[in-house]
Amino acid sequence: MKYPKLREIKEAVKALLSKPYTTKFPYQKHIPYPSFRGKPYFHENDCVGCTACVNVCPTGALSFKEVKSDSGYKRILKVRWDICIECGQCQLHCLTEKGIILSNEFDISVTENRGQLFQIIEKELSVCEICEKPIAPLEHIFWTINKLGPLSVSNTSLISLHQKKLLVRDDLGKGEEKIFRYDRFRIICPHCRRKVVITS
Repeated sequence: MKYPKLREIKEAVKALLSKPYTTKFPYQKHIPYPSFRGKPYFHENDCVGCTACVNVCPTGALSFKEVKSDSGYKRILKVRWDICIECGQCQLHCLTEKGIILSNEFDISVTENRGQLFQIIEKELSVCEICEKPIAPLEHIFWTINKLGPLSVSNTSLISLHQKKLLVRDDLGKGEEKIFRYDRFRIICPHCRRKVVITS
């Protein structure tokens, strides 16, 4: 007959006297470690709508679409927690480093409506004054202006948007179909800018 080893007896006694390794979730709230990667959340005030997070998401949990309304174009960003793997790539590649952040929330169980497992934010888009197509989110453009500082004056569209924000700019020749030389100082997309440069 084999007798138990002293080490095994020691471990058994320690297990009897110590607290359990498992938690009593969901009956008691479980608090994960600070480094735990949980559900990602958009922070609307810090997100500029650049869609860098969408481009690096490996599962397609992040998506966006651009819709036209009476007031203009909007970019709608969506994160789906039901297919997110909490890899952290969105947070790592965020332009502002605060636009989307992983929380320590991990519970995504629902009984009926799986459609609750998402978050949506909207960003207003700047529109080309010639072809009237969307260019980029306004918040992204103003973030670029602030980041570049004095260097932003090298781009006429950035100058025009900054002047429009400060209410010191008139819309030059808005509504005209023909392209003129002064259209360089309008808020235009790269495609129309090429046309303006070639024409003028």
